Amino acid sequence: MLNQQVLVLNENYEPLNVCTARRAIIMVFCGKAEVVEKHNNMIRSISMAFPLPSIVRLASYVHHPFKKLALSKRNIFKRDGRRCQYCGTSQGPMTIDHVIPRRLGGEDTWENLVCACIRCNNKKGDRPPEEAGLRLLKPPRKPGNVTFIGRFIEVTDHRWKPYLFME
Repeated sequence: MLNQQVLVLNENYEPLNVCTARRAIIMVFCGKAEVVEKHNNMIRSISMAFPLPSIVRLASYVHHPFKKLALSKRNIFKRDGRRCQYCGTSQGPMTIDHVIPRRLGGEDTWENLVCACIRCNNKKGDRPPEEAGLRLLKPPRKPGNVTFIGRFIEVTDHRWKPYLFME
């Protein structure tokens, strides 16, 4: 139970991070955070009982320079939901495609890499999408911090959704 994930909000309710319930309880006990949403379960010690937190809010604002999200094949798949960005299918094996091919100066960036099914990737080949008669479903972007928490960390608690702008 103490290893469950807890969403940590800044003082202004901006999502900051995810920590364990153990860490969240310590922050609440020390007065550094308050429980915003809780589970029905209780954590008991010999003399006290704490509600198991689901979301905590820090007592004071923390200026937090956000971590850089690693550009990797796995993270591109997660960002795109393992769905082809040309035809929209999520069936079959997926590959990573350079929207602007390397031979035309395309780089390995969040804005130039997308998830593609093998059929669309082969159809596109080493050409820009317009030349191959393909169109992107949405322009690829670098995920922000809220997107990172909402998509890259599995949200198992429905109480997090309003704070991550998922509803």
